[in-house]
Amino acid sequence: MLKIENINVYYGIIHAIKGITLEVEEGKIVTLIGANGAGKTTILRTISGLIKAKSGNIWFKGQDITSALAEKIVEMGMSHVLEGRRVFANMSVYENLELGAYLRKDKAEIKKDMNKVFDRFPRLLERKNQIAGTLSGGEQQMLAMGRALMSRPKLLLLDEPSMGLAPLLVQEIFSIIKELNNEGTTILLVEQNAHMALSVANRGYVLETGRIVLDGPASELAASEDVRKAYLGV
Repeated sequence: MLKIENINVYYGIIHAIKGITLEVEEGKIVTLIGANGAGKTTILRTISGLIKAKSGNIWFKGQDITSALAEKIVEMGMSHVLEGRRVFANMSVYENLELGAYLRKDKAEIKKDMNKVFDRFPRLLERKNQIAGTLSGGEQQMLAMGRALMSRPKLLLLDEPSMGLAPLLVQEIFSIIKELNNEGTTILLVEQNAHMALSVANRGYVLETGRIVLDGPASELAASEDVRKAYLGV
């Protein structure tokens, strides 16, 4: 579904992403793990069109999207849940969800999807008229995910969904990630909680200073002594 080939990304003179190649198969969960500053967020932002690569290619569903505008990429079936949630703080929960469907015209289907989001995240239904900026961190994460789902993505990019959340909420968010995948959404997950990420993923890539240093089935990476020492704390 997604193929990245020899991507190089710069911030000014800083070479942030160095010749990265990776693939995400349809129907799978793929995770990128690595220390802070390894380039995980930059990769997601490059895929979704928020940052442009200096060289290399990105294909989504067989189409070259390397130079495509971010809104065109959303229209093609990709949604990006940004690090730090980035909800529209001065708007209500309901208005945030409506904005997730801004490219769609099928009103009856939008209403169905809104109800699905409320079924999946009952707390959002309880707070649908509440201003998003007043929600807890966990509720804002649910809203950011719900908003992304309103565009009916085939591929969901998730950047640090568990960041700053209490352990119980982390479990809940990861259960939802697994559920979404079981229902057919392909997921590319960036996550500092390497243990949780590898427990739900099919495949993983380990990043260090802008390069992929290891990749393979998630279960093999979880069992690798190098990965365990560096990222799993065991």
